[in-house]
Amino acid sequence: MAWLWLSCVLLSALMAPVAANTPPSFQGTLFVVLPEDLPVGNKAFQLSATDRDGDKVTYGISGLYAYFFNVNSSTGEATLASPLDYETQTQFRITVSASDGYNNPREMLVIIEDRNDNAPVFQNTGFSADISETLPVGSLVYSVLAEDKDTGSSGIVEYNLTEIIPSTADRYLFYILDNGSIILNGSLSYNNKSAFYQLKLVACDSGGLLHDVHTVQCSSPVFLSITVIDQPDLDPQFIRDFYSASVAEDAALGTSVLTVEAVDSDKGVNDLVLYSISNSTRVGWFDIGVDGVIRVSGPLDREQLLQEDEEVQLQVTATEKNLNIYEQQAQASIWVTLVVTDVNDHTPEFYSCNFSDCTFSPQEVQADFVGYVDEHASTRIPIDNLTMAAYDPDKGRNGTFQLTLAGADANAFSVSPERVAGSAEVQVLVRAPQMVDYENKTVMQVQVVATDSASQNSSTATVTIHIRDINDHRPSFPQSSYVLCLPEHSAAGFVVTSDILATDPDTGDWGRITYSLLPGNGADLFAVDTNSGMVTVRDGKLLDREKQAVYYLTLQATDGGDLSTSTSLEINLLDINDNAPQVSGSYNVFVREEEEEVSVTIQAQDIDELETDNSRLVYSLLPGPYSHNFSLGPDTELLTNVGPLDREEIDRALEGRIMLTVQVADCGTPSLSTEVNITITVEDINDNPPVFNQSSYTFSVMEQDPGALVGVVEAEDKDQTEVNNRISFSLSGSGVNNFILQGSVLGSGVATGSLWLPPDQSLDHESQAVFRLTVSAENLGSQGLAAQVDVTVMVLDINDEPPTLVEASLQGVRVAENSSRDGQVAQVQARDVDSNAWLQIELVGVICTKAGVDVGDLCRTWFSMENGSVYISQGKAIDYEACDLVTLVVQACDLNTDLGFPACSDRGSLDITIEDVNDNAPYFVPENKTFVIIPELVLPGQQVATVQARDDDSGANGAVKFNILHVNFVSNDGTTQTFQNIFNIVPSSEGAVFTGSIELMTNLDSALQGIYQVTVQAQDTPSVGSALESQLTLNLFTVDQSYRVRLQFSMYKDEVGANLEAIKQALAQATRTTVYVVHVQDLESMARARANSYMDAYFVFPNGSALMLSQLSSMIRSDEDALTELLRLGLVVLGSQEPLDSDQRKQLVIVIVGLGVALALTIVIATTVFVCVQKSHRRKLRAMKAAKEARQTAAGVTSFGAAIPGTNIYKTEKANPMLNLSANDLGLEYLSSNDLDHVSLNSLDDNSVDLDKDSRDNKARWGGGEPPPPNPQRPYAEPLSMLLSARQPTEGQQQNLSFTNGGLDTTDL
Repeated sequence: MAWLWLSCVLLSALMAPVAANTPPSFQGTLFVVLPEDLPVGNKAFQLSATDRDGDKVTYGISGLYAYFFNVNSSTGEATLASPLDYETQTQFRITVSASDGYNNPREMLVIIEDRNDNAPVFQNTGFSADISETLPVGSLVYSVLAEDKDTGSSGIVEYNLTEIIPSTADRYLFYILDNGSIILNGSLSYNNKSAFYQLKLVACDSGGLLHDVHTVQCSSPVFLSITVIDQPDLDPQFIRDFYSASVAEDAALGTSVLTVEAVDSDKGVNDLVLYSISNSTRVGWFDIGVDGVIRVSGPLDREQLLQEDEEVQLQVTATEKNLNIYEQQAQASIWVTLVVTDVNDHTPEFYSCNFSDCTFSPQEVQADFVGYVDEHASTRIPIDNLTMAAYDPDKGRNGTFQLTLAGADANAFSVSPERVAGSAEVQVLVRAPQMVDYENKTVMQVQVVATDSASQNSSTATVTIHIRDINDHRPSFPQSSYVLCLPEHSAAGFVVTSDILATDPDTGDWGRITYSLLPGNGADLFAVDTNSGMVTVRDGKLLDREKQAVYYLTLQATDGGDLSTSTSLEINLLDINDNAPQVSGSYNVFVREEEEEVSVTIQAQDIDELETDNSRLVYSLLPGPYSHNFSLGPDTELLTNVGPLDREEIDRALEGRIMLTVQVADCGTPSLSTEVNITITVEDINDNPPVFNQSSYTFSVMEQDPGALVGVVEAEDKDQTEVNNRISFSLSGSGVNNFILQGSVLGSGVATGSLWLPPDQSLDHESQAVFRLTVSAENLGSQGLAAQVDVTVMVLDINDEPPTLVEASLQGVRVAENSSRDGQVAQVQARDVDSNAWLQIELVGVICTKAGVDVGDLCRTWFSMENGSVYISQGKAIDYEACDLVTLVVQACDLNTDLGFPACSDRGSLDITIEDVNDNAPYFVPENKTFVIIPELVLPGQQVATVQARDDDSGANGAVKFNILHVNFVSNDGTTQTFQNIFNIVPSSEGAVFTGSIELMTNLDSALQGIYQVTVQAQDTPSVGSALESQLTLNLFTVDQSYRVRLQFSMYKDEVGANLEAIKQALAQATRTTVYVVHVQDLESMARARANSYMDAYFVFPNGSALMLSQLSSMIRSDEDALTELLRLGLVVLGSQEPLDSDQRKQLVIVIVGLGVALALTIVIATTVFVCVQKSHRRKLRAMKAAKEARQTAAGVTSFGAAIPGTNIYKTEKANPMLNLSANDLGLEYLSSNDLDHVSLNSLDDNSVDLDKDSRDNKARWGGGEPPPPNPQRPYAEPLSMLLSARQPTEGQQQNLSFTNGGLDTTDL
């Protein structure tokens, strides 16, 4: 590359003298880094080039991606023209140029920086899950996934659980992990908590820059619906807390007594409930049916229940039909109380006794009773000396009876109580005191009748009542009250009345009457004669009707027995006219002129008697300067004005005040009167509106002239007070915000308003050429009178507005791909509000996109534009699959725009939609999948394979449907069979990918071994024209029953089923296959050895091949981790008979066997050593005995000291174990086990010595005079031999008893 640059430099140097000019050059490496969120129109970068000649440099951008930027050819400033997208394109290259007539283009690298402009998106939105209410805390409920297209921290998704519905639920019942796993954090309960939850989930990224601000983007919330499945974990529950009923003791067998009902507390399970009686205080009396009805099952006897409150207690148990989740019976019990009622078999009777002491024995039964009572005793007074009780031994309603009275005098008395339950004390009471009259009857008689409420049986008792005489008459007045009258201020002694007398029917002292006034209101103003009853005035000065008009007295008459009666006296004082009218208050009235009315009520009264001439008042208005403006009727106290009051009509010196005099007089004789003054102040109001000096105004002003004076308006108010003639101006109408109205005062009641433009604001003729305003002149009075005038403002035009594109002309058009026609397809229009505009519409850019993604400038030559007219220039090149949307960027410019104002419009876009034509056949999407069928496991309706297809066309042209053309089965031996109606295909789609799910229609023959070849057709569905299609043949590998493997477990079926997923995981780890489980069953008890259950399964590789038993066994044994896990899960046998032991177990067995063998060898060796030691010990014993015998036999041998046999050390015993004696002589026969021991005891080992032969040989050698051969060396002499050879025989003893055994000496010991 260096030599290329050197060549360019040398070439430029050589050409400089010839061209006399060098092109501008860029310095350094050209690249720029732009954030993808850079707004369109902002500065992207600055081009800077140097020209050694000092010529003017013109900048430009070209290339495939030049449409992203606009460059100022003079300054080199490049602005963004089209939005950037990091996710679509991370970098691209453009060609930049700087020219002074000679161009030196260079490539610039544009690197796009990622910004956090994408929010996470959940991959699915229809979330739902069903979970058991017993799901353990910490279990996985559901997993969601959201993806973010951004990179870095902006693409790291964090999940949030924002809400749990219902809101009453525990807000921490669920939580979500960073990986989207939703975990249960609390216990569930279908019955006590909610049976349905909705979790509101939001996924947010970790944040990143967006428009230079750290922004966190969050997804739209999604909702996970969780349905809680009820489990049978609750006992049934009775719908009532207490059950009780009653039944008659004579009820028939089978009579329904009571119905109990219990329901399953697991509302979502609602198991059937069965009933039973688990306990009863009276067994056999009642039973219960499956419907919960308790019926009579035996004879009932109330008398047996007297000590049990006549009740039977039953314990009813409700049990659910099915076991609960704990494999136990769910049940609940309740105690039911049944009351056995009595039948009516007794009649009530009367007893003579005190009720508290009654025993209700037959001796106390009586039918006649006697009592006493005073005449005219009060109502409900009982008869004296009557001891009567009534009793019915029946219970409840049967023991209830009614008590009534009968006989001639029954109406004068009543009986209590009238209704009795069981027993009660009976009283006869006075009912009508007036009928109990000694003067009429001294003795009265009634019959008390007791009637059973149920059977209506009755009994009767007679009561004789003696009447006692009393003083029962008192004086009485003819009337209970009297009304009397006298004039007020009557003189003392004036007789009020003398006609009120009382009478008494009694005679003697009982009939003598005296009169008195009882203390009370006015008793001190009046007096009464005690004998005649005449009432007179005591002090007339105090009788003033205005202070008290009525007095109420009580006149009492008393007989000789101190019985008295009283009557009421109402004494009314008659009025006289002794009081003049009285006027209360002062009267100062304020009214507003022309608006308010005068309404004054004269508050006057006369305290003389109402509704008489003494208190009736007459009103009159005395004459005055303004009294004619008011009205006052003689019979009314209301003063009103006759017409409107005008402040201006009142003398200014009075300041609006009017003085009136009103006279108030009564109608008594003589008449009395009073006068009162009334002041009325008339207040001024603003009753004159302002008036403009013109009916309308018209002003003109130039556009773009801020702060200009538009015009002046003037108004006048005729009111004379400043407060009512002060004028303020206001402005209203369309565009009022473009003006300022300033008011000023010229004089009293005259003001002007100046209309200005704001200093920082001007008008625009093109926006609004005419303003129609309304100026209001308003005074500040409370009435707010105002006048309005129309003001027209004309805006004079200059050419200052840029043209605008007509939006209607930018509506998109549609053009079919591969079009054969050329010509105009659209017309872009523009407007300019200026009057002298000259418009030109030009094409400034073309954007080609496919499915929203920029595809470069491949469509740039498809269309052209001539002053707004859009034409197809290359119809055959239009391709929908390459570009489905062409966007023409256009702009309109006004060539007559005044200097300093923008000449061009904003850029607009005309979208040309390319319509699809069905020119693409569907094609299958390659999938690296192998489909395997296990005929034994697959069921009709189950999916066995899938295919996916796409079509580059859109709409109906791109919709794909699937068909199965034919199905062939290729056996392992090469033969082919054709099947019909064995598979069908179910279509589905997601986006532009169409999926066909191949499902099984019927059961497969599990004996067939080979491959199903399914030919699938994908066909589009165009709305117009013929359909296009493609085909694909799928291979479905079958796995027959020969690959079925049996595994045996030490656990039972249920436990294996619970660990099934862990077992499958361990098997898959060891074999790298997919494990298909056929079933898990318990072994028959006769076939059990080490295993209690077995599992049949298939082990299939992704390529369709499967494992045999031998291969499975080898692979499991080769994976120690999987083998250890399977042994932990109870696997004991592979296949039907082969035990499964690991090498570790075999090594353990070998070690145990080795230890056993070593232990056995140790025992054998120990036994051998013990036997040998025992034999050695026995030989030593025999040797000791032989030594003892030798000592006794050779007593004459001189001892040289202690010696030990076999050594040169002697013992005290002088024992010699080497004797030439017969075994029988030693007495050791019990130690001999065979005849050989009897031959010789010369040696301690098992060698046998022939004593007889040696004895003869020695005799022949030594007894015949032949001495033993000399041993000249004699290096060592065996001591025992030497000792024996030196012994001298005693008398009578045999000679030559010694011998020499060359094969053994005592050193062997």
